Amino acid sequence: MNRPYGIILPVAILLLLDVAVAYAVKAPRDDYWIERSLILKTEQNIMIGGDVKLNYKEQLVNQTIMNMKMKEVDDGFANPRNFLPAQNFLTAARQIEKSEVFKILKKLPKGAVLHSHDTAIVSWKYVYWNITFRPNLYVCDVSGVLHLRFFDKPDMSECEWMLLQNTRQGNRSGMFEERIIRQLTMATADPVKSYPDVDTAWAKFTSIFMFITPMLTYRPVYEDHFYQGLLELYRDNVQYLELRSTLPTLYDLDGKKYGPVEVAKIYKNVTDRFVRDHPDFIGMKLIYAPLRKCSDMEMEAYLATARQLKDELPEFIAGFDLVGQEDKGYPLEKFANRLRELGDDVQLFFHAGETNWYGTSTDQNLVDAVLLNSKRIGHGYALLKHPKVMELVRKKNIAIEVAPISNQVLNLVKDLRNHPASMLFSENYPVVISNDDPGLWGARGLSYDFYEAFVGIMSRDADLRALKKLASNSIAYSSLNTEETKRATKLWNRRWEVFIERFSNAR
Repeated sequence: MNRPYGIILPVAILLLLDVAVAYAVKAPRDDYWIERSLILKTEQNIMIGGDVKLNYKEQLVNQTIMNMKMKEVDDGFANPRNFLPAQNFLTAARQIEKSEVFKILKKLPKGAVLHSHDTAIVSWKYVYWNITFRPNLYVCDVSGVLHLRFFDKPDMSECEWMLLQNTRQGNRSGMFEERIIRQLTMATADPVKSYPDVDTAWAKFTSIFMFITPMLTYRPVYEDHFYQGLLELYRDNVQYLELRSTLPTLYDLDGKKYGPVEVAKIYKNVTDRFVRDHPDFIGMKLIYAPLRKCSDMEMEAYLATARQLKDELPEFIAGFDLVGQEDKGYPLEKFANRLRELGDDVQLFFHAGETNWYGTSTDQNLVDAVLLNSKRIGHGYALLKHPKVMELVRKKNIAIEVAPISNQVLNLVKDLRNHPASMLFSENYPVVISNDDPGLWGARGLSYDFYEAFVGIMSRDADLRALKKLASNSIAYSSLNTEETKRATKLWNRRWEVFIERFSNAR
């Protein structure tokens, strides 16, 4: 496994930089083209994957991938309207699936997903077809908004609950199904019109969680839903997951409820069962991530729960985060002293800088995340505005969890060619690619985000070395302990060899 980069560049690259500078100062005008070539070569060596060496078979596969990538990028350069990463994912998703690059990325062993949220990791189609047709699911219409929940016998005093299977009968059933689907997904024919700004996109995003949570927190459904989430990742050649969860209260039809520690143990039991069924899957660790907009008293309760979780499930609990729309939630500064009291007992993984604003409290969350020794930073979208923070990210080797599609769908960036992660890739910062909430916008697994990063955000010249580096990073910056990391690396290497052998022979 490649060791993650710190701040020190390889000696060979430094020497190359020295040569380029020497030419810039001393070279005669006739050496213009030599100087130009050296600058481009230096940049290629500095970018993500520049430190990775490919063997002969990997070079063959790389040539295949790059022929496909360059054709797609060059076609987009000639006809920008056709370039898929420049289009909103909500309208481009089906076209992305036809991409030859995407088809290869589906087969690529991608390592781990380190930033994904509990009730959003499963495709909405599974939720619709598998869960909404189950028995004991009731529906209630409140001012044109549907609510779904499982009951043995519903309390009719709180709402006029109707058994969903009964409402699906009759002439209006088609219209009723459309309403359910609309509330399950952000998919829309016109994203610009539907989500003209960040707040509108987040309002829809939040409404989906509010709609699905009462239905998904029925314990048998929650278990099946999570197992399906692991299965969708596994089928997409992902081998490990670090999941952020609010640990919502689960329920059974007999009225029994399950608190945070019990829910965490349910996660572990399902994960253990999945690993037994799929021995080449590494497993999952949990990041407890309650809502960031909370009172001081609620924060104290959250931190007490985090400590209890770590005490009872020390190897399964990765750490603590806060979630929700960053611009509308409380900044990390508000809770900094309490968070500092956690010490090294509970590792921190903060969402920070998921904003277009500069100098605001949201933007400054990046400063607090670094000072609080966050192991990784979720999104870090505003990072480029903070040169000192970027310096500390290098020094402390803090990985940035980049989720391209999430940033686009939630209206931070319209054209992924303009995503700030392009600079992180160009200088080989510690970066991992994650999928955030794929089920809510029609993605499945990690390949869609890999595609957007590889084709849309990275340089045209970024190749198989960059993809290999991303997979390597996802294991290196995970919460796996030393022995788990060795096993994960061994299993990933095995899959990588199979992938290379398959595509090198297919040439």
